[in-house]
Amino acid sequence: MPDDTTYTRREFLGGLAVLSTAATLPLFLNSSAQVLADEAPSRVKNAPGTPDDRILVVVQLTGGNDGLNAVVPFGMREYYDARPRLAIAEQDVLRLDGSTGIGLNPEMTDLKAMIGDGRAAIIQGVGYPNPNRSHFTSMDIWHTADPAGGRGVGWIGRMLDERSAANAGRIDATACVCIGRKAPLAAEGRSAKPVNFENANVFRWVGGDLHPALAAEYRVLNHADVPPARDDAAAFVLRTAMDAQVASDRIRKAVAQGPVTAFPGGRLADQLKMVSSMIRAGMPTRVYYVELGGFDTHANQGPTQGRNLREFSAAVRAFYHELDAIGQAQRVFTMAFSEFGRRVGQNASNGTDHGTAGPAFLFGDMIRTAPNGLIGEHPSLNAQKLDNGDLVHTADFRSLYASVLDNWMKIDSRKVLGRAFKPAVIFDPAKVS
Repeated sequence: MPDDTTYTRREFLGGLAVLSTAATLPLFLNSSAQVLADEAPSRVKNAPGTPDDRILVVVQLTGGNDGLNAVVPFGMREYYDARPRLAIAEQDVLRLDGSTGIGLNPEMTDLKAMIGDGRAAIIQGVGYPNPNRSHFTSMDIWHTADPAGGRGVGWIGRMLDERSAANAGRIDATACVCIGRKAPLAAEGRSAKPVNFENANVFRWVGGDLHPALAAEYRVLNHADVPPARDDAAAFVLRTAMDAQVASDRIRKAVAQGPVTAFPGGRLADQLKMVSSMIRAGMPTRVYYVELGGFDTHANQGPTQGRNLREFSAAVRAFYHELDAIGQAQRVFTMAFSEFGRRVGQNASNGTDHGTAGPAFLFGDMIRTAPNGLIGEHPSLNAQKLDNGDLVHTADFRSLYASVLDNWMKIDSRKVLGRAFKPAVIFDPAKVS
């Protein structure tokens, strides 16, 4: 009979995993193992000229948000002609100061308030040439910043690869944190890999739950001294385990402290609450990625999209209230996008089908603001200027990325995007210099 310390090799190896809803390959690069194992993130500094205190938060609105019923062109007669039952009534549109015929969905009162406070803006008509109307393909295009589909890694991942290269291969294990069921392709780099989880409370090593004796073996493994030059399979496992342990401990400890202000209910608010707690804890994370789904509104769009837009607006506003309370708002720029907009005309089910261009939403104290919060030109609804019934984009999404990279993250956008794009004018130069 085996004693109570007997366990199988399979149990031990299985216990090395941290509980997460998606597999996460920890982030390290050869000589960085000792830096990653040390829980003092201040040791990992960026190259000169690259700020190490700025944070990017990406909100993915999954399913294809209908931009025309979110940022409403109530001054365009064609809008009402194309949507006799689905259009937002002109008297219900939230008017923006100084706007000429453009307003907001009536459920977006919190976004309107943020525009009034000078910390929200909307880029109109964001898209790309030869648009793809498949959810998966279009999302991959946004994630890789490549309409041709030729790049297998994400734009954020490439950005983190560049940060790592500029720092002699050193980058923190929690440089990118993604909250959701699966890490997005956007965060996958050649060497950089994101931390991904849905619930921070279960983002931990579970071997000790399987058998108490595993805990001792795990402690030995995670406190092993791995020479930086060593590059064999055993060193890979040891560094990986150390990296996972550091990420897990930091994140669970940070999230456990909770917010200091009130958040509304909802999926996105819960995610942003965790993000704010990690920022408050001083984690060295540079990119947070969160998601709100439910925007694929082929039928009965009005109430479904309205709930989603209300949740989105309220969650982001609460997030910035929390950042104000903890003194971190000036560090955090947030952008929200959807893989495509919807068709101009409604369908027979009081919904809309997959379309092309749509608005992107920007938040933060560093953005360039206008009284109406609008940046760029709204796409024409004139039937002669549509692309087979769809909007023609007026802003290339890679110009948005270029501005985020060059002006906020201070990473050469040409290296990340593969070529030069004129950066969209979305930041106040005095606040990003």
